[in-house]
Amino acid sequence: MTHLPRTPSISLAGKVALVTGASSGIGQGCAVALAEAGAHVICAARGMDRLQDTVKAIQAEGYSAEALALDQSDLSALEPAMSRSFDVVVNSAGLARHGPAVDTTPKDFDAVIGVNLRSAYFLSAYAARAMQAAGKPGTIIHISSQMGHVGGVDRALYCATKHGLEGMVKAMAIEWGKSAVRINTICPTFIRTPLTQSTFDNLERAAWIMDKIKLPRVGEVEDIMGAVLYLASDLSNMVTGTAMMIDGGWTAG
Repeated sequence: MTHLPRTPSISLAGKVALVTGASSGIGQGCAVALAEAGAHVICAARGMDRLQDTVKAIQAEGYSAEALALDQSDLSALEPAMSRSFDVVVNSAGLARHGPAVDTTPKDFDAVIGVNLRSAYFLSAYAARAMQAAGKPGTIIHISSQMGHVGGVDRALYCATKHGLEGMVKAMAIEWGKSAVRINTICPTFIRTPLTQSTFDNLERAAWIMDKIKLPRVGEVEDIMGAVLYLASDLSNMVTGTAMMIDGGWTAG
């Protein structure tokens, strides 16, 4: 009799996941996707009010979640928060201060680098260290951007952080592969959220976006949820050091 292969499980039952930037937008969507798949999700963000609203809404659907107040740019707070060995870590926290490169101030540079790259670096290192100490596999997922692979108008600083993040992830994947700690990025195009609405309200920018996206619409939070579930589950057990483009064909040319 022929023995057929079996699809790896997409279930996250019994797993514990941490999602940063979980109070709204993409981070909130990631938290929901992981909770729906059975994980206990620790939703982290700086502000507790919106975070608690997200957690209560997830719990009201019958899923398992809790809130964690965390400013991940504060490494003295981040390191102890990451001392626990999570099965899944999703970093969705980010900062953007767009404008011409010649107008970038050192203060803006330090702030964006601090969140998008510095905190991402140490969150990854602390998470991997705990996973390795526990002797169990784990997966780390960063919400990067298509701007980690191309350039963009008024986005030199943002692109610098995201290109840096992409290189960092590749190097970390090489280091941690033998201990079964996987690390990858998800690279969305412009996703419609309250934070990006001002960009879509700018008719010139909106036209530029739709000219670059090959599909006939912009991205929605739901477009990211399947990707994070794939990278968090056994479906992607052979995937590390790579970027998943959720860009509507933007980077295809």
